Amino acid sequence: MRESWRWFGPNDPVSLDDIRQTGATDVVSALHDIPTGSVWTIDAIRQHQALIESNEPNRTPLRWSVVESIPVHEDIKLARRGHQVFVNNWIASIENLAQCGIKAICYNFMPVIDWTRTDLKYQLPNGAYTLRFDQNKFAAFDLFILQREQAESDYSETEIALARDVFDAMSDIERNQLTNNIIAGLPGKMTESYGLDDFREMLSNYDGISSDDLRNNLFAFLSQVLPHAEALGVKLAIHPDDPPRNMLGLPRIICTADDLNLLFDALPSPSNGITLCVGTYSSRPDNDLPAMARQFGPRIHFSHLRGVSRDEEEQRSFFEASHLDSDVDMVAIIKALLEEEQRRQESDSPSGGIYIRPDHGHQMLDDIDKTVNPGYSSIGRLKGLAEIRGVIRALSGST
Repeated sequence: MRESWRWFGPNDPVSLDDIRQTGATDVVSALHDIPTGSVWTIDAIRQHQALIESNEPNRTPLRWSVVESIPVHEDIKLARRGHQVFVNNWIASIENLAQCGIKAICYNFMPVIDWTRTDLKYQLPNGAYTLRFDQNKFAAFDLFILQREQAESDYSETEIALARDVFDAMSDIERNQLTNNIIAGLPGKMTESYGLDDFREMLSNYDGISSDDLRNNLFAFLSQVLPHAEALGVKLAIHPDDPPRNMLGLPRIICTADDLNLLFDALPSPSNGITLCVGTYSSRPDNDLPAMARQFGPRIHFSHLRGVSRDEEEQRSFFEASHLDSDVDMVAIIKALLEEEQRRQESDSPSGGIYIRPDHGHQMLDDIDKTVNPGYSSIGRLKGLAEIRGVIRALSGST
């Protein structure tokens, strides 16, 4: 497997030299300064690629191997009139990336927001900090801060009462922090000033859009993109919805093995693949991650190897656990990925190796007082990568 590391560009607190010291060989990155829907030009790609790959003498080389992500414009997800221009621009971007030798592309089809957490600095018993999703806090935001229309219909009377208790116990500072955590500080942020009114307006665009509607819009998008990807040898790896369930009145369509079966039955192209984000899928107790790794092995082009620990009493609540100490059997998942790579080698499959990266590491040790991208401090991810690497070496030596 190819060990990779996510880098957010020149402003990332984790430098390229830091990445070299982790032992990772491949970089996962994106052109974050290009507006959603615009073409990633060859010049822009090559400039970013040069930052990563042009190193001083005697420096360990790095390679930009995976894109995470090319954002999909909301007009595509909504199939609005005129959205074809954004489809064409997305296709042009993958063509330009392929021309630059970058052929693994992670993307998602989540409406409005990407991964959502209620706490970006939740303290663990050992003093380190992690990301957390608290269902009762989230319900308090939805019902009493956002005050989304018809939100009450998504919750039981007991859930509303619990959310009310949480809301009443929060200070104004805590309510503002919760709001910022959900809509302002995460990758789904779409402008520099993204407030509650903007958020409500974005959500309202999906009024009346069902899961089937959104799934059909995804299929229509991919039906145009995949022939180009296949001709170029590009592998598309869709990331699951995070958390993997409907929320805020928005439909979510990449949440379970059944969702993936629908996707691949409709669009069997070999370029149509997945990012096996272990933590995201495992935040649902009905997802069997070792089984999914085996079932969808040929479709896995990229994997985020992290895990979560779900609350015993409220299984929708979870925190990001250590990479080998979560609710999933990470050893069994890595074993399945290694077996898939072996199968590819024996069949001379053009799919090649699977890119992996540690994800959402704990903020710990000297990183605690540093300003970092939430979940992307260096030491916690290095700890996760070291644990994953140990499992890989142990399993590889025993086969």
